[in-house]
Amino acid sequence: MAIKKNELYSSLWESCDKLRGGMDASQYKDYILTLLFVKYVTDKFKGQKYADINVPAGGSFDDLVALKNNKDIGEKMDKAIAKLAEANNLTGVIDNAKFFDNSKFGNGKDMVDTLTGLVSIFERPEFNFSNNKAGGDDILGDAYA
Repeated sequence: MAIKKNELYSSLWESCDKLRGGMDASQYKDYILTLLFVKYVTDKFKGQKYADINVPAGGSFDDLVALKNNKDIGEKMDKAIAKLAEANNLTGVIDNAKFFDNSKFGNGKDMVDTLTGLVSIFERPEFNFSNNKAGGDDILGDAYA
């Protein structure tokens, strides 16, 4: 089943709403696109032997889901994304958004709730990219634009 752009855009807006107040709106894309990328490559390439992207143990979207409601979610998300970056020579490219940042996500429960909410948005079944096709569209490129 093709993923619907309006569903993707709706979730992207919802993600922006989760970030509202903690940072400048111009920074939303850094966090949202990082999560979208990790979700996409996990769904498309995790477990494939000769994949274009190596999704290492501890560096997948599934690992981010496992961190939901964890008191150290921000720090551990940064580590998981760093593992994915290192495994694919993308250090400094996909790991620039720092999720362990009290100035952007608050402290304690505020950070846990915000980051858990963000991960939950991209965890929805309609955003399973493993079998979805966008009818030839560049859905990630469109999301970035």
